Amino acid sequence: MVTSSSSPTVLKRWIAFELRKLREDCRISREEAAAVIKGSVPAIGHMETGRSLPKPLELERLLELYGVAERSEFFLDLRLRAKKGRDWWIGFDDTAVPEYFKLFLGLESSAVKIESWDAIVVPGLFQTPDYARAIIRGGRPEFPATEVEKRVELRMARQGEVLDQEDAPQVWAVISEAALRLQVGSPAILRAQLERLVELREYPNIEMQVLPASAGAHTGVDGGFIVLTFPNELEHDPGCVYIESRVKGVYYEEPDQVMAYRDALTRLRVRADKPEDFPAWAKKAMKEL
Repeated sequence: MVTSSSSPTVLKRWIAFELRKLREDCRISREEAAAVIKGSVPAIGHMETGRSLPKPLELERLLELYGVAERSEFFLDLRLRAKKGRDWWIGFDDTAVPEYFKLFLGLESSAVKIESWDAIVVPGLFQTPDYARAIIRGGRPEFPATEVEKRVELRMARQGEVLDQEDAPQVWAVISEAALRLQVGSPAILRAQLERLVELREYPNIEMQVLPASAGAHTGVDGGFIVLTFPNELEHDPGCVYIESRVKGVYYEEPDQVMAYRDALTRLRVRADKPEDFPAWAKKAMKEL
């Protein structure tokens, strides 16, 4: 269900996405929708891209036009929470939270399921502070120490927002053997990270699998990605795929795009070791350090 932890940024996105899909499914033009609310075509466009929220009466009239007047209470609640809410990362400055990353933070904290393929390093949601610090320093040697610490703090805050909530999402990560053996920081840091993974594996909502090096070529050779699934009440939302490069984040939200990544992830799961084998694998890796 849509929870109280849902980000205002994402609530606005959901309202916009649902309104656009409802209108398109009814084959109603923006001109026709604008006439019903006595507004303009650009105003409808702004509502459907999340640039502005519809007023309560406008929302009710649009839903009636689209044949789903019974969903008014649900949408009005989303609207109210989008207006009154506060995104959890507001306290971090732009050096810690690049503009392209803000939407992802909202989507992640609002998802009911987070699934990922991690080819290079341990997922950010699972990292210890020392491991995260070493990863950031190694990947961004140009960052001053203060910026590194801000990003470590943000990563730890993400974990609190996503994993430590009463209504925490289901999290399923397929991690490459190479990522789990990569010497990050020091043997002690990597050992502590592996111990943390074993602890997290005990959470009822967390599953992990190792894709062994012996698996050969696979559907994850293009690199890591995250697939997010949202509450069932959002009838038209297919979910979202997020991929991050060195300079920006890329979001895939069209149904066929999301399905392509879901299929790739399913194939990775089939080739990976079973989830119940993860603790034994991690303990064996610790002994070999």
